[in-house]
Amino acid sequence: MLIIGLTGSIATGKSTVSSILSSPPYNLPIIDADILARKVVEPGTPGYNAIVEYFGPTTPDLLLPAGPNDDPTAPRPLNRPALGRRVFGDSEERRRDRAVLNKIIHPAVRRETYKALLYHYLRGQWAVVLDVPLLFESGMDAICGMVIVVAVSDPAVQMARLRARDPHLSAEDAENRVRSQGDVREKVRKALYRNRSAEEGSDKGSRGVVIWNDGDKEDLHKEVDRAMAVIRRNSPSWWSWLLLLVPPLGLAAGVWNGIVNLWIQRSWAQKATREKAKI
Repeated sequence: MLIIGLTGSIATGKSTVSSILSSPPYNLPIIDADILARKVVEPGTPGYNAIVEYFGPTTPDLLLPAGPNDDPTAPRPLNRPALGRRVFGDSEERRRDRAVLNKIIHPAVRRETYKALLYHYLRGQWAVVLDVPLLFESGMDAICGMVIVVAVSDPAVQMARLRARDPHLSAEDAENRVRSQGDVREKVRKALYRNRSAEEGSDKGSRGVVIWNDGDKEDLHKEVDRAMAVIRRNSPSWWSWLLLLVPPLGLAAGVWNGIVNLWIQRSWAQKATREKAKI
C-alpha cells in the first residue's frame, strides 16, 4: 500500500486537495492528523489531562465554560482559540510551549495513525493519504512512499486567504499561525529533494511532487490530476496488490522505503547545516 503524505501550510489549500483526493475518480481514504489530534485530547484522555496539567495554571480560559445543561462535574472541553494564542508565535516562550504541546499530541497521533494505516492495508487499499500539516516537522515523511506539498508562490496570497477564511483573526494572529507551520517554500524544497534519482528541483521523480494552488479551483483540479498522474506512473496499483498478496515482499519494501527516507532526511539535515555555515 502506498502511503501518500499530504502537507502544506495553513491556507494553501491542503484541505481542498484532500477533499478532491477522497472523491471520484480517486476515492482515496484520508487519514487526517487534525481530526486525530482532536480525538487524542478529548476530555478524559491522557493527552487532555497532560495539557490541562501543564497549561491550566497559567491559562485561565483554557477550558470552555460549562453550559446550563452540562454536568458541572464533567471535564470541560479545551478552548482551542485560547490554547492557540498560547502556542502560536515566534517568541521563545511560545516556541517552548508549542514544543510541549507537540510532545503531548504527536506520539498519540502517531499511534492512531498506525492503527488506521493497518486498517486500510488489510482492506486492500492501493494507496492512502496521510494528511499532516507538520509532516516534515514531525518526521512522519519517513513512512511515506510519496509526499505531496500544496503550496502558493506568493505568501501574501496565503495571508489573504487565511484572513478571508477566518475573519476573526487579527493580522498578527494570522501571521503567527502562518509562521507556526513553517515556510511552505521550504516544504516544497524538502519534497523535491526526495527525488534524489531525478534532476535536482524536479517533481517528476518517485518520492515528491508539488501542487501549486495559485489559481482558481479549476486550476487546482488540473494540478491534482497532474500530481496523481506522476504518482500512478511511479507506483501503479498492481504493485500495491502484489505487496498485499505477498506479505514478505511488502515487509521488505516497507523496510527499504523507510531506510531510503531516513537517508534522505539525514542528507537534507546535512545540506541545511552546510548552507547555514556559509552564511
